[in-house]
Amino acid sequence: MDETKRECAAGEIPPENMTEALVSLENLARNARLIRQRVGEGRRIMGIVKANAYGHNVHRVAETLEKSGIKDFGVANIHEAIELKKGGALKKKGTILAFSSPLPSHIPFFLHHGIEMTLCDSLTLHAAEVIAAAENKTLAIQVKVDTGMGRLGVSPSVAMELLRQIDCSPHLELTGIYTHFADSATAEGFSRQQLSAFTALTREYEHASSRTVCKHAANSGAILSAPQSWLDMVRPGILLYGYHPVKRSACRLDVKPVMQFEAKVIFVKTVPAGTTISYNRTWTAPETCSIATIAAGYADGYARALSSRATVMINGSAYPQVGTVTMDQIMVNLGSSHQVKTGDKAILFGWEGVGAESMADLAGTISYETLCSVSSRVKRIFV
Repeated sequence: MDETKRECAAGEIPPENMTEALVSLENLARNARLIRQRVGEGRRIMGIVKANAYGHNVHRVAETLEKSGIKDFGVANIHEAIELKKGGALKKKGTILAFSSPLPSHIPFFLHHGIEMTLCDSLTLHAAEVIAAAENKTLAIQVKVDTGMGRLGVSPSVAMELLRQIDCSPHLELTGIYTHFADSATAEGFSRQQLSAFTALTREYEHASSRTVCKHAANSGAILSAPQSWLDMVRPGILLYGYHPVKRSACRLDVKPVMQFEAKVIFVKTVPAGTTISYNRTWTAPETCSIATIAAGYADGYARALSSRATVMINGSAYPQVGTVTMDQIMVNLGSSHQVKTGDKAILFGWEGVGAESMADLAGTISYETLCSVSSRVKRIFV
């Protein structure tokens, strides 16, 4: 039996991946340092690692951020929190906050795993007190205040009453109060109104309770545009992964992309003028040219909206993607003269070639979605 047959018999997989997402932990750590320099040493940083760290791999990202001095982490819900907690990446004492308002059935899991819970209403408060009392444990909670995002949170007008109820609940511990900006790239206007409402509430509470509590509001946009909103802790997300939340802002940090999306060239052919390419025949070869088929499609995270709009980097040259993006492959026009061959690497976006922000513009979306869309069948390679 030859070597190939022995590998197949042993259940091995091929060593070459069709698609890869290179993740630069060095760039991630560098971006974290730039954010630290921006906000200063005396302020906490919560690393936002929800959605599998924007598709980068939550465990390796959290491990790197912890080594960079970050001890607070934000995730979407209790399921993500448990995955991070049990994954073993975090070695130091810190906090994990789940941003979603929990279902009653979720509350015991916050207690069991030591996760901080977001609280937005009295019904959840009463359920949490009953469950924590039954287990004779203290549940750490943070109150989310809706100052204008309109998504989750208690209204500022009734937040004081909710905070008083927490202080009267022996098994609940208030560890923070936070809000979220609807338009953080602009420090003036609506963001200023939100911050004013939030700080008025927290001042009133701290005066009435004779205690201080961790207050946070600033996401990536506010880190850049609104130093007055930094408060006790900031919550960078997209900045950590190498992109700015908007194209133009008062401050720009020299952050570097953390992910590079690559795929293999799996077929090259020459077609005559007039040949149509892909579904619905949306692109026609204007002359005799070579077409490369690349092993990545919308199931891998290369958006269908990019059809005949984007470019792909192969061997240092940019080639236009042509025809409708399919589930598993895309095609690119190599022209009449090229050196591309089967097995070559195509860079779809990253620190080389086109960035995720530019790709997002072409697809009519944002860099957040472009990064999060890189699917689980794309192998993550940490560099």
